[in-house]
Amino acid sequence: MLEYLSLCNKYSDTPAAIANFLGMTRGTVSQSLIILEERAYIKKIRILWISVFFMSFLLQKGRNILKKAKPTELFNKASAIVSANSSIVAGEELFIEALRALQKSNDSNSFGVCKTCKNFSTKSHSFFCELTQEKLSKNDSEKICQKHDPV
Repeated sequence: MLEYLSLCNKYSDTPAAIANFLGMTRGTVSQSLIILEERAYIKKIRILWISVFFMSFLLQKGRNILKKAKPTELFNKASAIVSANSSIVAGEELFIEALRALQKSNDSNSFGVCKTCKNFSTKSHSFFCELTQEKLSKNDSEKICQKHDPV
Protein backbone atom coordinates (compact mmCIF):
# COMPACT_ATOMS: atom_id res chain seq x y z
CA MET A 1 0.00 0.00 0.00
CA LEU A 2 2.82 2.38 0.82
CA GLU A 3 4.40 1.70 -2.56
CA TYR A 4 1.12 2.35 -4.37
CA LEU A 5 0.45 5.55 -2.39
CA SER A 6 3.94 6.78 -3.28
CA LEU A 7 3.19 6.24 -6.99
CA CYS A 8 -0.46 7.27 -7.42
CA ASN A 9 -1.89 10.66 -8.31
CA LYS A 10 -4.54 12.71 -6.49
CA TYR A 11 -7.41 10.88 -8.21
CA SER A 12 -6.17 7.46 -7.19
CA ASP A 13 -5.31 7.65 -3.49
CA THR A 14 -8.69 6.44 -2.23
CA PRO A 15 -9.42 3.14 -0.47
CA ALA A 16 -11.46 1.97 -3.47
CA ALA A 17 -8.59 2.67 -5.87
CA ILE A 18 -6.10 0.94 -3.57
CA ALA A 19 -8.39 -2.11 -3.39
CA ASN A 20 -8.77 -2.20 -7.17
CA PHE A 21 -5.05 -1.77 -7.81
CA LEU A 22 -3.90 -4.39 -5.31
CA GLY A 23 -6.80 -6.80 -5.85
CA MET A 24 -7.78 -6.66 -2.17
CA THR A 25 -11.17 -6.31 -0.54
CA ARG A 26 -12.22 -2.84 0.53
CA GLY A 27 -12.53 -4.07 4.11
CA THR A 28 -8.93 -5.30 4.14
CA VAL A 29 -7.74 -2.02 2.66
CA SER A 30 -9.76 0.01 5.15
CA GLN A 31 -8.36 -1.89 8.13
CA SER A 32 -4.81 -1.68 6.75
CA LEU A 33 -5.13 2.07 6.24
CA ILE A 34 -6.28 2.46 9.84
CA ILE A 35 -3.15 0.63 11.02
CA LEU A 36 -0.87 2.66 8.73
CA GLU A 37 -2.42 5.88 10.02
CA GLU A 38 -2.11 4.78 13.67
CA ARG A 39 1.60 4.12 13.06
CA ALA A 40 1.97 7.59 11.44
CA TYR A 41 2.96 6.17 8.04
CA ILE A 42 0.07 7.92 6.27
CA LYS A 43 -2.46 10.65 6.84
CA LYS A 44 -6.07 10.28 5.77
CA ILE A 45 -7.99 13.37 4.75
CA ARG A 46 -11.77 13.39 4.87
CA ILE A 47 -13.40 15.29 2.03
CA LEU A 48 -17.10 16.00 1.80
CA TRP A 49 -18.59 16.22 -1.68
CA ILE A 50 -21.75 14.30 -2.42
CA SER A 51 -20.62 11.66 0.04
CA VAL A 52 -17.74 11.14 2.43
CA PHE A 53 -14.53 10.56 0.52
CA PHE A 54 -11.13 9.69 1.97
CA MET A 55 -7.75 10.41 0.46
CA SER A 56 -4.50 9.12 1.89
CA PHE A 57 -0.95 10.32 1.49
CA LEU A 58 2.41 9.23 2.81
CA LEU A 59 3.96 10.98 5.78
CA GLN A 60 7.74 11.14 6.25
CA LYS A 61 7.71 8.07 8.51
CA GLY A 62 5.86 6.17 5.75
CA ARG A 63 8.41 7.29 3.12
CA ASN A 64 11.22 6.12 5.43
CA ILE A 65 9.70 2.65 5.92
CA LEU A 66 9.04 2.42 2.19
CA LYS A 67 12.74 3.06 1.47
CA LYS A 68 13.65 0.20 3.82
CA ALA A 69 11.09 -2.10 2.18
CA LYS A 70 12.33 -1.55 -1.39
CA PRO A 71 13.35 -4.73 -3.24
CA THR A 72 16.02 -6.72 -1.48
CA GLU A 73 18.91 -8.52 -3.13
CA LEU A 74 16.84 -11.71 -3.17
CA PHE A 75 13.99 -9.93 -4.97
CA ASN A 76 16.45 -8.47 -7.48
CA LYS A 77 17.90 -11.93 -8.17
CA ALA A 78 14.41 -13.43 -8.60
CA SER A 79 13.46 -10.57 -10.92
CA ALA A 80 16.56 -11.20 -13.02
CA ILE A 81 15.68 -14.90 -13.34
CA VAL A 82 12.11 -14.14 -14.39
CA SER A 83 13.26 -11.38 -16.74
CA ALA A 84 15.70 -13.71 -18.47
CA ASN A 85 12.76 -15.92 -19.39
CA SER A 86 10.30 -13.14 -20.18
CA SER A 87 9.85 -9.94 -22.12
CA ILE A 88 8.99 -8.12 -18.88
CA VAL A 89 11.61 -5.71 -17.53
CA ALA A 90 13.19 -6.47 -14.14
CA GLY A 91 12.51 -4.83 -10.80
CA GLU A 92 9.52 -2.61 -10.19
CA GLU A 93 8.26 -3.01 -13.76
CA LEU A 94 7.90 -6.74 -13.08
CA PHE A 95 5.77 -5.97 -10.02
CA ILE A 96 3.57 -3.55 -11.97
CA GLU A 97 3.15 -6.01 -14.86
CA ALA A 98 2.13 -8.73 -12.40
CA LEU A 99 -0.43 -6.40 -10.85
CA ARG A 100 -1.77 -5.46 -14.30
CA ALA A 101 -2.25 -9.13 -15.10
CA LEU A 102 -4.16 -9.60 -11.84
CA GLN A 103 -6.29 -6.54 -12.58
CA LYS A 104 -7.16 -7.79 -16.07
CA SER A 105 -8.04 -11.24 -14.80
CA ASN A 106 -10.24 -9.66 -12.13
CA ASP A 107 -11.89 -7.21 -14.59
CA SER A 108 -10.52 -4.27 -12.57
CA ASN A 109 -9.81 -0.73 -13.76
CA SER A 110 -6.80 -0.09 -15.94
CA PHE A 111 -4.12 1.77 -14.01
CA GLY A 112 -1.31 3.61 -15.75
CA VAL A 113 0.91 6.68 -15.70
CA CYS A 114 -1.20 9.79 -16.25
CA LYS A 115 0.84 11.24 -19.12
CA THR A 116 0.35 8.02 -21.14
CA CYS A 117 -3.46 8.34 -21.03
CA LYS A 118 -5.63 9.48 -23.92
CA ASN A 119 -7.24 12.03 -21.55
CA PHE A 120 -3.89 13.72 -20.87
CA SER A 121 -3.17 16.94 -22.75
CA THR A 122 -1.25 20.17 -22.50
CA LYS A 123 -3.03 23.50 -22.54
CA SER A 124 -1.35 26.88 -22.23
CA HIS A 125 1.97 25.24 -21.37
CA SER A 126 0.46 23.26 -18.48
CA PHE A 127 -0.76 19.69 -18.05
CA PHE A 128 -4.49 19.00 -18.20
CA CYS A 129 -6.86 16.05 -17.67
CA GLU A 130 -9.68 16.02 -20.23
CA LEU A 131 -11.65 13.55 -18.09
CA THR A 132 -11.74 15.66 -14.91
CA GLN A 133 -11.30 19.01 -16.67
CA GLU A 134 -8.58 19.97 -14.21
CA LYS A 135 -5.02 21.22 -14.44
CA LEU A 136 -2.40 18.70 -13.36
CA SER A 137 0.95 19.30 -11.76
CA LYS A 138 4.06 17.85 -13.39
CA ASN A 139 4.27 15.52 -10.40
CA ASP A 140 0.69 14.23 -10.89
CA SER A 141 1.29 13.75 -14.62
CA GLU A 142 4.05 11.25 -13.78
CA LYS A 143 2.02 9.23 -11.26
CA ILE A 144 -0.39 6.31 -11.54
CA CYS A 145 -4.07 7.07 -12.18
CA GLN A 146 -6.98 4.66 -11.68
CA LYS A 147 -8.91 6.21 -14.59
CA HIS A 148 -6.09 5.59 -17.07
CA ASP A 149 -7.21 4.95 -20.62
CA PRO A 150 -4.21 3.90 -22.72
CA VAL A 151 -3.53 5.84 -25.93
